[in-house]
Amino acid sequence: MGSIMHKIDITEEFYIARRKLKAFFCSLVYRLCQIFPIEQDKIVMWTFEGTGGYGCSPKYIAEEILKRNREGKTSFKIVWLLEDMGKTFPKEIVKVKSTLWTRAYHLSTARFWITNTRTYYGTKKRKGTTYLQTWHGTVSLKPIGRYRGDALPKMAYLVSRYDSRMIDYALSGSRWCTQMWPDGLIYDGKILETGSPRCDVLFNGIKEKHVQLRKEYKVPIDAKIMLYAPTFRGGSQNKGRNVNAEVCSLDLNRMVEALEKRFGGVWYVFLRLHPQLAAQMDRLPVNTASDRFIDVSQRPDMNEIIAACDACLTDYSTAIFESFLTRIPGFIYADDLKEYVADRGKLMFTMEEIPFPVAQDNDELVEAILGFDQEAYEEKVEAFIRRVGIMEDGRASERVVDLVEELMAKKDPS
Repeated sequence: MGSIMHKIDITEEFYIARRKLKAFFCSLVYRLCQIFPIEQDKIVMWTFEGTGGYGCSPKYIAEEILKRNREGKTSFKIVWLLEDMGKTFPKEIVKVKSTLWTRAYHLSTARFWITNTRTYYGTKKRKGTTYLQTWHGTVSLKPIGRYRGDALPKMAYLVSRYDSRMIDYALSGSRWCTQMWPDGLIYDGKILETGSPRCDVLFNGIKEKHVQLRKEYKVPIDAKIMLYAPTFRGGSQNKGRNVNAEVCSLDLNRMVEALEKRFGGVWYVFLRLHPQLAAQMDRLPVNTASDRFIDVSQRPDMNEIIAACDACLTDYSTAIFESFLTRIPGFIYADDLKEYVADRGKLMFTMEEIPFPVAQDNDELVEAILGFDQEAYEEKVEAFIRRVGIMEDGRASERVVDLVEELMAKKDPS
């Protein structure tokens, strides 16, 4: 055993050394690009290390900025870094293919960075640039950062610490997140309780999204939709980044039958995989033969999907702690609970503490759906919201852009 562990340690240290060397050379490109002046009206955004599209909190902050630009109140220029230039964005947003040189130039000349994920290892932020971290999760079951304990890979810790030292403000939507971010994000800077901009649509866009997404995916307007959003597996391991796309035991046909029996109407299922899993959809077989199963994984904005749905099912995704803001039924399907905890670390809440029915196999899920009590569920949701101090109200984007304007009004710190 000792010799095996020794080999693993050597492999990990070699991988880390390689990453550090690559980061050093990347940082030289950023230093070179600092010869260019900062553009005071320039905001650079990206999601999920450039693999995401127009979604999550940066989208809703951008929407508020564009609204104010159109009204003549502001004149910001938004540059969005992304891997796939075919993704759709508003015409006012400048899309830029993310490469080392384009990232270095645009991030070095931006007044603001706004993202929901980490920067690339080796990124350098100059004086005069403000970095707003919106993060892509709120209250959660799955642990992040130091909460993972020994399950946190050393490389993941180093990348997180490196990035967090550049953050000027981390945004929070609850007292729980405010208290958790220091260890969760490995961050000791300023935390602002603005609310989560991506949750604004759950207060302001329910009716619109109910109709819009049904039309786009050719679902009857009066049909009901269950969102199934399994979480991301894997991460920064010893030899690099990997994604786990194991076979899922969920029987969607049985689930749909139970939903129709309990709630009535015709039900469809929207499958929304994590952006890093979506590319491997063909490796995630699900037991279904129904045409009511629709893959919406390529849609960049999870929260507009939540806004369109009538129920939510996940294993450990934070999405369910946002879907309950609309009071739609939420269910946990955790058929690999012990394995997940062993790999990821101890969950942030016990299954008894959360307001959702929990199932570990299809029989338990059907039983949970058929016995679902909406009134009792809403009481549990209200109690949980009070306990963790969720402060979402549909106006987070306004508060964040107010902050951006306030910072812009100050004397150039560079």
